[in-house]
Order: sequence, then structure tokens, then C-alpha cells
Amino acid sequence: MAAGGPPARDDGDDRGALRAALSGLTTRGRSFLAAGVAAAVCAYVLGQGDLLRVGLLLAVLPLVCVVVLVRTRYRVAGTRRLSPSRVPAGTEARVHLRMENVSRIPTGLLMLQDRVPYVLGPRPRFVLDRVEAGGHREVSYRVRSDLRGRYPLGPLQLRLSDPFGMCELTRSFSAYDTLVVIPRTEPLPPVRLAGEAPGYGEGRQRSLALAGDDDVIPRGYRHGDDLRRVHWRSTARYGELMVRREEQPQRSRCTVLLDTRRIAYRGAGPDSAFEWAVSGAASALVHMLERGFAVRLLTDDGTTVPGEGAGGFAGSTQESADSAGLMMDTLAVVGHSDGSGLSRAYDVLRGGNEGLLIAFFGDLDEEQVAVAARMRQRSGGAVAFVLAGAAWAQGDDPAPGAESASEERLRLLRESGWTAVPVTPGTGLAEYWRQAGHQGVTAESVGGTGGTTGFSGGWS
Repeated sequence: MAAGGPPARDDGDDRGALRAALSGLTTRGRSFLAAGVAAAVCAYVLGQGDLLRVGLLLAVLPLVCVVVLVRTRYRVAGTRRLSPSRVPAGTEARVHLRMENVSRIPTGLLMLQDRVPYVLGPRPRFVLDRVEAGGHREVSYRVRSDLRGRYPLGPLQLRLSDPFGMCELTRSFSAYDTLVVIPRTEPLPPVRLAGEAPGYGEGRQRSLALAGDDDVIPRGYRHGDDLRRVHWRSTARYGELMVRREEQPQRSRCTVLLDTRRIAYRGAGPDSAFEWAVSGAASALVHMLERGFAVRLLTDDGTTVPGEGAGGFAGSTQESADSAGLMMDTLAVVGHSDGSGLSRAYDVLRGGNEGLLIAFFGDLDEEQVAVAARMRQRSGGAVAFVLAGAAWAQGDDPAPGAESASEERLRLLRESGWTAVPVTPGTGLAEYWRQAGHQGVTAESVGGTGGTTGFSGGWS
């Protein structure tokens, strides 16, 4: 990622640049100027000509340095590169800076400074020695944030100084770069999912079932087809060479629903319930993409990511890679919504069979439990991780009967077909993922249809 070009002047005209340079006089330059003025005044009062010449020399030297520095036309190109440009929260990224002198004259002493948000650490400063004509210097620094988000880096600033250290002038580049801090993710155990075709691969189904000769759907022979796939019976019937169609893989779908309602969560900060839900959604997205599912992110306000393709799901492998980055960038900046219900998300889901549904809910009242129950009817399997407010009170006394109300709502979700797992502070998603898998196995062993979940068949 580059931020380059010659630095812009602080003011558009020479007069403004001269005023800026005078304000950039260093302590040494101001001392020389003050001493020269004082010596000139004393020489005038005492009538000492030699002292007057010394005073004029002391006063003129910093002014000459100011003029020379203003008139010096350094052409310096700057480049910034982030490695990587997208990092999980709590992980360091390295910023590489390259300064190149593209003018024909060498530079003086340069101080390089990059502006970074305070959450990424202290502002980096570097002192660069004289850069020869056509030469370059490379430096780097590290940034780290425990809070997800998008953080601008820049502009890059150069502080120029004269050889005597009398004056310093700051020039700035105009380009910015952005560091994206995505939520933390954790690896999840491989649980076999409903609708998965055994022996074919994670999260895929066969679109054509070739059970026997009567089920074969042939097509005409094309140059390059394998002759072992020639279907002789169809060839004899149609009078031309026919071959069996290849089985086409069809990717199973998965929707990750994130409840962002402000009224559904308590507390704030990296250890809050909402941040746990965001990290859990990111972990689920990554896990399902790795297993070959076509995945999309859905929020309570009805927003889907990615928003293109059939129903918002990515199709090809390249689309999945691009969509994964887009979904993680969305989770990096997602915040609380002002909505009070899940009806908009339900409107998106009721359009058809959405495959597996994985939801991260905050506190649910009876009305929202009913909406969630209707969501289950539109999905092939549904798993809910519920962050009840009573468990995440963070020192606040929960309301009387809050725990029993949470248990009752979990029971209603399970009766409607959800695999509902209560989430408490201090435990990672991997443990709850295992619990969801065990609940699915238990429900199927009992033989009930209402408790069928998106997790079945044991471990892979």
C-alpha cells in the first residue's frame, strides 16, 4: 500500500512558507538571533564597531538558514506498506516506510514521523541521516490494537533541518492507509453437519444421482471427453456418441445471524457480551467457509454480507475468498443497532430454504423468541448461542426471576427445533460448539423431529 509523491508545502506562496519557517526556528536559532540583536544594541550604545559586526553575524546566520531551507527544493517520495493490512485484534502488524530522494541534491538531516491513532501505540519517530541523490532509507515500526475497527495511518510527515540546526520545517504527504483490525477467531472442532453427503467432502451435495443406467442423463460427446465415460446404450439409441454427465458439486449454504440490538446486551469493552458474539460470529464464518459451505452474514436489521449473487451467497472459490474478507471487514466495524426486534432478519430468511442457520442472540424476550421460532421453520438446521443478560450482568444484580425466564426461553427455542446453547462469560466458542454437537446427537438418538438440529451424525 503506497502513500507517495513529493510532500506538499505548508502554504501556497513563498511568503507563507517564510512565515512558517520563521516559526520553526529551533532553540539554537532563537538564541543566536536574540544574542545578535542584543550585541547589536550594545554595540550601538557603547559605540563598538567590532561588537556590531559580531552581533550582525549572529542575527543574520539563523535568518540565512531560514531562507536557504525555504528555497531548497527537496523532492522526496514516500511509500508505506502494511504487513498485513488486516489483522485480528491483539495481533501485531508491521508498517514499512521507504523514503527516496528523487532530486539531484542530497538532503540534510530528516526526522520522519507517522501519525497513528493512540489505540495503536505511540507515534513513531525516526531520524534519517543525509540521503544522497537517488538514494533511499527504509524503516519500520509495529502497531497493535486490542479493539477491532478501521484505523487510518498517516499522513506521513518530514521534518527538515539546516546543517547548523537553526531551523526546522515540517512537510506532510497527503496519502493515508487503513489498518483493519478484525475480531479474534478461534478454531472450532469438526462436527458433521446435517445435509452433508458422506464420503464426498465437507458441506457439499451431489446434484446428479447416478444410481443406475436408467438414471443416467447423457449428453453429446465433446472433443477431449474421456472415452471411458461413453454410454453405449444411449449411443445406440440416439445414433451418435453420448457420454455420461459429470456429477456437479453443489455447495451447501449456511447463514450466520448476528444480533446487534443495543437493548439485547449489557456492558461494554473487549470482554463484553457483544464483543463475544462478534468474535463468535467471525469464528463460525471462518469455520464454515473452511468446510466448503457457501456462507453469508446476516444482522438483525436485515443487512446481508455479501449482498451479491443468489441470495447473497458466494458461489465460486474466489468469490468465497473475497466474501470472507468482506464479511470480516464488516465485523471489524459492526456496532449496536437501535432496533428492538428480529423481524427484518426473519423477512430475509423466509424467502426460501437457507440451509444451516447459526445465530448469536443477545437477551430475548417472549416476542423475539416467537420470531426466532419462525426462523427455524425456514432453515435445514438451526443452532443458537444465547448470551442471556442475567449471565453477563458484570457486577449488576440481575432482576428477580431473570435466570428462570432465560431457561424458559431456551426451552421454547429447543421445542421449536433450535439447538439452543446458553453462553456464560469466560468460556470460548469451541466448548459451546461441542455442546451443540452433542445436543444434536442426543436429539436424533431420541428420535424426535422437533429437536432436530443442524448438527448430526457425530464427529468427523
